[in-house]
Amino acid sequence: MDVTERAELLVVGYAVRTTNADEMDPSRAKLPAQWQRGGAPGAFAHVPGRTDENLYAVLTDYESDHHGAYTQILGVGVRTVPRLPEGMVAVRVPAGQSLTLAARGPMPQALIEAWQHVWKHTESGGSPARAFTTDLEIHHGDGADLYLAI
Repeated sequence: MDVTERAELLVVGYAVRTTNADEMDPSRAKLPAQWQRGGAPGAFAHVPGRTDENLYAVLTDYESDHHGAYTQILGVGVRTVPRLPEGMVAVRVPAGQSLTLAARGPMPQALIEAWQHVWKHTESGGSPARAFTTDLEIHHGDGADLYLAI
């Protein structure tokens, strides 16, 4: 993993509160339904002021660390947030230094493997340590890039 400086970003999308333990149990997992909704063609076509065609997953409001609850917002990058579409929220991803990791290959397996690598880094006391404030996944044609707050 490398350390990079990331610019501030505004994301508008659908929010869900979950835990990694819940996501390992198909009967309690919330993220597959969120991705089915947000990944559908045209799901964000009505969001004004989009910056690009990427999908963004913002992980924030961490209860503690990767074992606690967190909120994931799946959405699109926007320039401003004048009015939110019904059922959506806006979140500001602050600028700052991040650990970065690329997930390439068939999804969602490549993304799962990237997060497993992140969890090993965290549990081994890897440096720099994660801040558990606001993390970001940027999904694009080549895969996904993870930006972890430090």
